[in-house]
Amino acid sequence: MEYRELTVFAIALRIAVAVLLGGVIGMERGLKNRPAGLRTYMLVCVGSCLIMLTNQYVFQAFQTGDPVRMGAQVVSGIGFLGAGTIVVTRRNQIKGLTTAAGLWAAAAAGLAVGVGLYEAAILGGIVIFLVLSIIHRWDSRLRQNSKVFEIYVELSKSVSLGDFMRKIHEMDLEIENTRTENDSTDEGKHSYIFALKSKEKRNHDVLMQQIRGIEGVAYVEVL
Repeated sequence: MEYRELTVFAIALRIAVAVLLGGVIGMERGLKNRPAGLRTYMLVCVGSCLIMLTNQYVFQAFQTGDPVRMGAQVVSGIGFLGAGTIVVTRRNQIKGLTTAAGLWAAAAAGLAVGVGLYEAAILGGIVIFLVLSIIHRWDSRLRQNSKVFEIYVELSKSVSLGDFMRKIHEMDLEIENTRTENDSTDEGKHSYIFALKSKEKRNHDVLMQQIRGIEGVAYVEVL
């Protein structure tokens, strides 16, 4: 039980485990060029660990205070860091939610390490890594074949919006929503965002090739 008590060996072990867990999770994010990478996740995990170590020391040394009070502040306070990674693009896409959730989860792993709950911290860290890496591919495949999706389209002024929408309907796609965009860099084009729905699952790459073939379409991408 020595490694669960607040000894020099236990402190060194907990910090080392926090560095390892934070590094493994952060490495996966860094390889994907996300806003928070290796160093950020390491710092979050180690910082959370240190806070729990300090909280445990205060409780044991002075026999006062709540042994989980500082940890509770980490759980709520990590939100400010996560919020900094969430951005809304000019096309109203929300980016960074997974990174923010990963930071919050890394903080939770750090708290578990800091209090000496090694088994939960290591198992949780492995699960977090798997969710961010392996499950990411599965999620991408699900999105790639989803029935509902959004596209950004730039149409030449020589083509009316009605003609384009009729072509979309001929492809057995329903237009659930249309929004005009004003971010086109070419004055000879109009920009739109369409929310489309297919009656059955169809590969988005195939649909994009068909839409690109419509007369007057200068540019199109899935959002």
